[in-house]
Amino acid sequence: GSENAAIAGGSAFNVRAESLRIGDFSQAEVRALLAQHTEETGQAFTPEALESVWTQTRGQPWLVNALCRRACFDVEAGRDRSRSITVADLFDAREHLIRSRVVHLDQLADKLREDRVRRVIEPLLSGIECALADRDLGYVRDLGLIARDNPPRIANPIYAEVVPRELNSGAQAGLVQDSAWYVDAGGGLDMPKLLGAFQGFFREHSEHWLGRFDYAEAGPQLLLQSFLQRVVNSGGRIEREYGLGRGRTDLLVLWPRGGERAAPGAAVEWAVPGAGVDRHVIECKVLHKGLERTIREGLEQTAAYMDRCGTDAGHLVIFDRSEGKRWEEKVFRHNEAVEGRTVTVWGM
Repeated sequence: GSENAAIAGGSAFNVRAESLRIGDFSQAEVRALLAQHTEETGQAFTPEALESVWTQTRGQPWLVNALCRRACFDVEAGRDRSRSITVADLFDAREHLIRSRVVHLDQLADKLREDRVRRVIEPLLSGIECALADRDLGYVRDLGLIARDNPPRIANPIYAEVVPRELNSGAQAGLVQDSAWYVDAGGGLDMPKLLGAFQGFFREHSEHWLGRFDYAEAGPQLLLQSFLQRVVNSGGRIEREYGLGRGRTDLLVLWPRGGERAAPGAAVEWAVPGAGVDRHVIECKVLHKGLERTIREGLEQTAAYMDRCGTDAGHLVIFDRSEGKRWEEKVFRHNEAVEGRTVTVWGM
């Protein structure tokens, strides 16, 4: 249980073990830990930040501690006890943990290379329906990489971000994208231009790139995510949702409106809807059961996701993996009206 994640001297945020697996904290325990910090230092967390620590980590002790230690101690602004820790502070800390591949996340990345892990994670990334071996599932659950409940899903949003980034790091390094090209005059992200560029890139280079992914089934989704990641690294964020049998991958691209990215470290309140952040929904599906049906299902899913994210900017990307079909048949773009909104459908 969580007792073995003993809080060791000095700060509330010291986990004694750097190991991959310690029993998870409950939401109440996470709140108690943060309250302990406030009691010791006088520094508060905003209500949204308190919620965010739980939603981002789902109580994984190492992540809770690393995230808060970074936000409250390692960053100069965080050491100012007179100011509350905000969601923006936590997202900056999260990004630092992911990019610097701190020990725990590095261990996790190594595990992704194991076949028994790949056999579980690959179908999750591609969203396809398939039976998973109980032995593989048990092993990946014991690692803490996926949650204990069904249907199988990645254990927390930080791991859900680490997995695709780790798997497409080679592709990201090889993709040269100048983000300025996709930013419009007002500083917003021109998503149709960006997806149009990806469509051309996918047509020309997909065979070369897809062969380089260990997780071949999820290759198209990973390639799109690496393409987007290169661009949004200059100031935006991507949120990803994927899981077994969902038949899709949901991507939400967040971009500060009017280029309010200012200097690195400028606080962007990502979690607050409408707080100067544009939201672009991208739904990815692999073609199955015929094009019309795939589009019909996809449009419903995209509209529902747009609704949940509170945005009118929606795109449905359909990857056609069928052999022997000419590119001219696979590549298209058109707009569809769904429940009073417009969704752009992209054939890849």
